[in-house]
Amino acid sequence: MAAIPDAAERPGRRPVTLAERLSHTGDRLFRWRSYLPLALVPLLAAGVVSAPPPFRSRAGELAWTLGCAAIAAAGVALRMYTVGTAARGTSGRNTRAQKAESLNTTGSYSVVRHPLYLANYVIALGLSLVPRAWFVPIILSLAAALYYERIAVHEEEYLEAKFGPDFRAWAAGVPAFVPAVRRFRPAARPFSWTTALVREHYAIFEVTTLLFLLDLAERGRRDGRLSLDPLWTTLFALGAVAFVTLQVLKKRTRLFRRPRPEPPSTTS
Repeated sequence: MAAIPDAAERPGRRPVTLAERLSHTGDRLFRWRSYLPLALVPLLAAGVVSAPPPFRSRAGELAWTLGCAAIAAAGVALRMYTVGTAARGTSGRNTRAQKAESLNTTGSYSVVRHPLYLANYVIALGLSLVPRAWFVPIILSLAAALYYERIAVHEEEYLEAKFGPDFRAWAAGVPAFVPAVRRFRPAARPFSWTTALVREHYAIFEVTTLLFLLDLAERGRRDGRLSLDPLWTTLFALGAVAFVTLQVLKKRTRLFRRPRPEPPSTTS
């Protein structure tokens, strides 16, 4: 029996390459990437349900959770540093279309081409380790590889079309996802706390909230009832207060609308 040709390969249509398929899929995923944290919730819930017996001591439980929190915090720190030193009009949270007014090649972008996606994975990895269910970080890592690979292909296609040889020269020496730390070059722009906090208070709030909920679930499994831990409750409260405060200041004042100074050089 003859095989039915793929729709993209039927007569009258130009065959679609694998790279084009990946880019097209990446374009769709790019538009929905802000909802990725919601996809992590069911996986974490499955991990909590399937987790091994709770730690016998509070000290062991606290040490493990703090270690996981430190990994997630490293991801948040990478995001803050990246957006706090990136050129204006780049590294944004836009979802409708790709946007890049210039090409970032220093700071985080001197060691890895997609530092924000790497940071997202590190954050999610730290959270996925909290339940101690072996399958959660494995599923997360596989899903992240498939997810971000496609978005990265689409993003790099856009950057190459816009910046041409400059992009190709930069991409030739910088890995996509595994950092080459020895290649680090200081950021061309000074770090802006204002930019970092305004754009990344979402990530801070998401991480503190999930850590609070995961600890609440762990304590429920261990004690048979829900109880609040002072540490994680305090962190959650601080994260919530910071989130609300920054949202109000951002929308109702001009405090965060001051332009960030740009360096005299136009190279990035």
